[in-house]
Amino acid sequence: MFSLKNLIKTICLFTLFLFSNISNVCLADENYSPLDSPDFFEGLNTFTAVYSQIKQLYVDEIDDETMFKNAIKGLIEGLDPHSSFLDPEDQSDLSESTMGKFGGLGIVIGTQGDFIEIISPIDDTPAYRAGLQAGDIILQIDDQKVSQINLEEGVKLMRGAPGTKIKLTIGRPDIAPFVVEITREIITIVSAKGLLLDEGIGYIRISQFQNPTAELVKDIVSELATDNNKKLDSLILDLRNNPGGLLNSSIDVANLFIDNDGIVVYTEGRTSSANISFPTKPGDILNGAPIIVLMNKGSASSSEIVAGALQDHNRAIIMGAESFGKGTVQSMLGLEDGFGLKLTTARYYTPSGRSIQAKGIVPDIYLEDITLSSFEDAIDLKSQEKDLKNHLSSENPTDLSEEDILEIQNKITENRDKDFIELLREDYFVHEAINVLKALKVITKK
Repeated sequence: MFSLKNLIKTICLFTLFLFSNISNVCLADENYSPLDSPDFFEGLNTFTAVYSQIKQLYVDEIDDETMFKNAIKGLIEGLDPHSSFLDPEDQSDLSESTMGKFGGLGIVIGTQGDFIEIISPIDDTPAYRAGLQAGDIILQIDDQKVSQINLEEGVKLMRGAPGTKIKLTIGRPDIAPFVVEITREIITIVSAKGLLLDEGIGYIRISQFQNPTAELVKDIVSELATDNNKKLDSLILDLRNNPGGLLNSSIDVANLFIDNDGIVVYTEGRTSSANISFPTKPGDILNGAPIIVLMNKGSASSSEIVAGALQDHNRAIIMGAESFGKGTVQSMLGLEDGFGLKLTTARYYTPSGRSIQAKGIVPDIYLEDITLSSFEDAIDLKSQEKDLKNHLSSENPTDLSEEDILEIQNKITENRDKDFIELLREDYFVHEAINVLKALKVITKK
């Protein structure tokens, strides 16, 4: 049994160990030590008193390692929805998911009360093909009730070997709960695809921002111009239900359409290393042709960066609904013995200085979520970044090479489906975007 004095000493030493082993991060004050703060010792006294009572009186005996891990998790998870403490197993899972060595469903999830909410199904994945929708609530995973587990445990249950099946009990407004059986797959995502919707009007759907996305978009624009027998005179960029992805990818995509000096996005935090501006690289591949960006509440993170940059540079009209509002930067910090820390270290700001966090991008033209076809239902999500209690999780795609994804994209564009184009034309958001672009053509001709 620890004495209170020895317990305080142990925790102080552990705290110093924790601070001294954070790697690759610049502290706001390099000379800072928690031992210099009177409030630190006051809080530590309360902590150790509670710790001592648990050790002596709790119904089950809890080992010290578990107690410390629980305390650290509570410390970090109380900060914001996206910071978390990772034990070695979590670190290993993260590494495997980054390398694409797991089977998944293809959904981005968050929490809704005691349940798991689907923020967005990812295009062309098992979840998407099974008909899961943004805003659906996962009530049960196989025989496990979701209300009895946390988000991380839910993610682990949904992952599994490719080819294995899983049953999800889904809640959806206005209908009775239903069960969907889905077969897990290795999640491979082609992040962009495009079609020529009308004479001169191109359509590009970006489902997620990956390393080769900007190159894909550039190639698609070139192919659509060939199909049109001349350069495109307008473009619809569809970012609905796009959960984000790589920051550099979103910056590269935005730079494809910006032709003036300035910045795409900047970040601000408490440390000098967190304050970064990402400059524009003039060279608009559409030569100023009108662009409409479609967004909804499932558009988050990197998709908000692109929309905000194009909006602030007066390069695009934003249509749809207010976006999700995920505007923070998470840094992965390594600790000793395989532990890790995912910590929010900065906020994103648009070129004009607007914060994306918990506010989102406000459209220039607001559209009600009216569905004219089954192509892509416009769902009113029940929560946004500001409403989340736990962090947003995403099943990471397989780490294909850029050449592999470009090859897949070429095969897709070679097999365009005319029925798909007709469905797009009936999609309410796309339908309204086409009307606006046609109106702009008339105005510019006068």
